[in-house]
Amino acid sequence: MSEYHNPVLLKDSVDALIISESGIYVDCTFGGGGHSREILSRLDQNGKLFSFDQDADAVRNKIDDNRFELVEQNFRFLKNNLRFRGIKQVDGVLGDLGVSSHQFDTPERGFSTRFDGELDMRMNQNAKLSAKTIINEYEEEDLARVFYDFGELQGSYRLAREVVKARADKQINTIDELKQIFSFIPKMKENKFFAQMFQALRIEANDEMAALKEMLTQCGEVIKPGGRLVIISYHSLEDRLTKRYMKNGMFEGEPERDVFGNWSAPFKPLQSKVIVPTQEEINENPRARSAKMRIAVRNED
Repeated sequence: MSEYHNPVLLKDSVDALIISESGIYVDCTFGGGGHSREILSRLDQNGKLFSFDQDADAVRNKIDDNRFELVEQNFRFLKNNLRFRGIKQVDGVLGDLGVSSHQFDTPERGFSTRFDGELDMRMNQNAKLSAKTIINEYEEEDLARVFYDFGELQGSYRLAREVVKARADKQINTIDELKQIFSFIPKMKENKFFAQMFQALRIEANDEMAALKEMLTQCGEVIKPGGRLVIISYHSLEDRLTKRYMKNGMFEGEPERDVFGNWSAPFKPLQSKVIVPTQEEINENPRARSAKMRIAVRNED
């Protein structure tokens, strides 16, 4: 498990999540099972944990415990999968939204700029849309949208034109072939640039923003009053959605207020400031450096 993924903010997140030792909990992102194992260690014999993961590789980390069930689905199907198992409400939901170390460190998965490999980036290996499909088949305007909206890359139309020009000569199949297109990026800016581009392609390939919105919205229904929602995000797009939803139950716009200026929202944030890993944790696990954790409690209906 530790080789698969080193869980971020492990103790802090589970401390925030658990409100009852005999409660029912959800780990939306099972991965290597680090958070799930910690949750189970806090539950008594009556507790129950459902963990979600769409990556077939994660199944190898399945926990042998009669209080545990692994749901091999995207967390966007949270509510339906719980209802199918006879669960209407749970005491808490945890989501660690980062890509696992295993996914980053497996070249053929195509998540990392450090290795050459197929342009893949699918969390679910059975999904049809891959980074290679996006790069080779998206129209220039759609490529520019992906680069700008999900990678926050400046000059997105120029970047899209470079891709379209390059693929006119031959299909772009590998990470190195994609990187060669952008050889004009200054060396000192390369790492940040490709991190943003790969983030954009990964988010698009996995429909991550829509999936996160669906999961958060469903949490407003499946978490019981007084229950906890704990989300660990790794980039501003995820954190912004999480923050807004926890504050007012919306992803954009402003909520309707009553005559007193109040509004109703499913959750109330438990802290005004975002929680980040300690320097000690970042030193031990450099991938924790961009993590931000937010905690909210479910309001009474």
